Amino acid sequence: MTKVFDAELAELKEKLLFMGGLVQNMIRLSIKSLVERNEYMETEVFFNENEVNALQIEIDDRCLKLIALNQPAGIDLRFITSAMKINSELERIGDQAINIAEASKELLKSPQLKKLIDIPFMADIAKLMVKHCLDSFVRKDAGLAREVLAMDNQVDGLKEQIFRELLTYMISETKYIPVALELILISRHLERIGDHATNIAEDVIFMVQGEDVRHHRFP
Repeated sequence: MTKVFDAELAELKEKLLFMGGLVQNMIRLSIKSLVERNEYMETEVFFNENEVNALQIEIDDRCLKLIALNQPAGIDLRFITSAMKINSELERIGDQAINIAEASKELLKSPQLKKLIDIPFMADIAKLMVKHCLDSFVRKDAGLAREVLAMDNQVDGLKEQIFRELLTYMISETKYIPVALELILISRHLERIGDHATNIAEDVIFMVQGEDVRHHRFP
C-alpha cells in the first residue's frame, strides 16, 4: 500500500509540474504576442487554458481521493493540501496570461506607443518566480521558496515604474490614454502572476517546515 501511495504522490507531482509548464508557456506566448504584435500566438494561449482548466479538475479529484483513501498525516498530508492550493494558484496564473493575451489583441487596434522594455523584463521575472516556486515544491526547498518571496518586491517595483512612465504619456497627450491604460493593466496582470507565485512559495514553506509565513514574510 505504501508503494502504491508513493507512486500516486509522484504522479500527482508530475501532473502539477506539467500544469506549471503550460502556464509558463501561456505567459511567454502572451507577452511575445504583445511585443511582436502577433495575434496568431493568442490562439495557443487560449488552447492551453482549456488544458489547464481540465488539469485543475483532475488534480483536485486526485488529491481528494488520496486523502479519503489513505488518510495521510504529517508531511504527506501537507504535501497533498499544498498541491491543492498550488493547483488553484496555477489556474489563476493561466487566467492572468489570458488577460494579457486579450489586452495584447486590443492593442493591435492602435499604433505602438513605445518600444516595450520594462514589461517584457517584468514578465521574465514573473516567469522565473513561477519556475522557482515549482522547483522549490519538487525539491522541498524552503530556501528557494523564500527567494521567490524576495523577488515579488522587484515585480512590484517594476509595476510602479511602468505606471509612472505611462502616466507621463497620458498627461502629455490624451490620445495616448487608451493604449497606456491597456499597458498598465498588463503590468497589473504580471504583478498578480507574481502574487500567485508568492502564494505557492508560501505553501511550499508550510509544506516543508510547517511554518505559516502569510502576512508576515521574512525572505
